Amino acid sequence: MTLAVVVQRYGAELSGGAELHARYIAERLAGHAEVEVLTTCARDYITWANELPSGECEVNGLRVHRFPVAHERDPRTFASHSEQVFNTWHSIADELRWLDVEGPSSPSLVDHLRQHGNRYDYLIVFSYRYYHAYQTVLAAPSRALLVPTAERDPALGLRIFRAPFRQARALMYNSHEERALIQAVSGNHDVPGIVVGVGSEVPTGADAARFRGRTGITDPFALYVGRIDRNKGCPQLFDYFQRYAAQASRRLHLVLVGEPVEPVPSHPRIHHLGFVSDEEKYDAMAAADLLLMPSFYESLSMVTLEAWAMGLPVLVNGQCDVLRGQALRANGGLYYESFSEFAEALRLLETGDRIRRALGTNGRRYFERHYTWDVVIGKYLTMLDQLARADRDGYQAPSPEGPPGWLARRRRDLPPAQSVVDRLPSGPAETAADGGRRKRRRRRPEG
Repeated sequence: MTLAVVVQRYGAELSGGAELHARYIAERLAGHAEVEVLTTCARDYITWANELPSGECEVNGLRVHRFPVAHERDPRTFASHSEQVFNTWHSIADELRWLDVEGPSSPSLVDHLRQHGNRYDYLIVFSYRYYHAYQTVLAAPSRALLVPTAERDPALGLRIFRAPFRQARALMYNSHEERALIQAVSGNHDVPGIVVGVGSEVPTGADAARFRGRTGITDPFALYVGRIDRNKGCPQLFDYFQRYAAQASRRLHLVLVGEPVEPVPSHPRIHHLGFVSDEEKYDAMAAADLLLMPSFYESLSMVTLEAWAMGLPVLVNGQCDVLRGQALRANGGLYYESFSEFAEALRLLETGDRIRRALGTNGRRYFERHYTWDVVIGKYLTMLDQLARADRDGYQAPSPEGPPGWLARRRRDLPPAQSVVDRLPSGPAETAADGGRRKRRRRRPEG
């Protein structure tokens, strides 16, 4: 079997998000099939500038085809188009312009698939909201396995994305909450799909003493790993932690690992280490008392799974359905929705050795049941085998939905995307003991 992994950026130097997810999947599927990667020449996710040479190269033993981005993303233009489609009535044409402005727009990548796509049995396409994913699924729907990496953000409410959600051959979801969101917005319940997520291999040699010796941090600390960004909830985290630290009886510090997009406050108990190697990251986890995950929007949270793999409890933002659902299913952490809840949960985890150990143990068991690489890749192989059997039995793809006509594309009859998302059911999706699903839904307040 020959597979192509299609993703917006690709490289060994990319340390998080969908791009790392895609590389992990590509490298591990390579042990079971012939795998190539189709991606762009972009290194930076803000501008999509063509920093890498086009053509073929090799990354960790895999053949990678890079295609140029037609134009860089201008932040002001993108913000203007986002305001239009997210918050005002608009047209299909407006959404397609937004998609092109968001990027990374690479017509040559899509042309390559149209001309040479039949050399691949299946395409594993990452990140629904970007140009490459939308165009790839529509160009080859009968061979496209979409890994949506969707979050509860306004882009999910754009009408154009209903087509790839409905037309993809299968969807590989990151979480039960992501599946519920996509099914609610697109009505794609009849499209084959499975909750898979991503695995992790945590080294056994992680060393807390090595971390403390390297950094000089000897006090207990909570750890944040990831991009230091408003979208990840970091400003609220800084506010909450400084208010918590003002309580004189507390000794806990906050250690941050990751590239800063938002400024880090100067505070004697906040330590920013910047970008670190995997060894240093896992050493930090070995030394930490808990992991903090303040993000409002996640489709999975790889770092939460890594923490659980190491037996580390987590404290997560309960306003993120995915994080709250994972914490409940794993019983591997606590969640908060206000400062008072944050402070009480953090106090409990700071002072309660027994509860920290119990939550960490639960998290490790949950990881081992659902997120080891044997489990994750096994789900991919099972889905690929099912699709291949259906093809051998004469599978006939349903007729795709035709694009609207010239006039219909320009009719401004689509509601603000944010209002569409606001009306979607929310809350964690719980999993029953027998493996079935039961929903616990609450509606977010309007306004």
